[in-house]
Amino acid sequence: MHIRAALAVPAVSAAAAALLLAAPPSRAVTGPAGTTPCAERSLTVRAKAVPGTPSVVRMSVTNRRGRTCTVDRVPTVTFASLDGAALPVPAGATGGYRLAAGRTAYADVRTIGDPADPEARRTGSLTVAASAAHPGRSFAAARLGTGQRILVWEPVTTWWQPTAAAADRAVGLS
Repeated sequence: MHIRAALAVPAVSAAAAALLLAAPPSRAVTGPAGTTPCAERSLTVRAKAVPGTPSVVRMSVTNRRGRTCTVDRVPTVTFASLDGAALPVPAGATGGYRLAAGRTAYADVRTIGDPADPEARRTGSLTVAASAAHPGRSFAAARLGTGQRILVWEPVTTWWQPTAAAADRAVGLS
């Protein structure tokens, strides 16, 4: 028993280190090299409905700081007075997303699968935070381009991606 445990811990540590070293710097999770969490004041968060698809909002976060920092792997997206947040697609453990100085990451949130769904809730705004520790930035429906209200039912959001096209693919667009 003691031998197996002694062999398992180094093997798991070596596998984790290999994954961290193999990931591109802009997409690696926080690890031993350790980057600091991004301060909200050093980020620019934007959101806008995807043209022709008002049920999908594209979000971006730009690191205006002079060095790499880390945001959460998945943006936190909430909807005005409605309970809960959009669920990540794909589901996965929490982690970080390294954002190099001057770089932008993208994510999409699908607010509703079927806009004709009678279960749909309506809200006037959504809030996007690059990290759960941040209060985030709110966007009114009219400013997003979703119409007067945002239709919400079982919303899902992608992980941060290096391009808008990758975020679109992750949510099933294109």
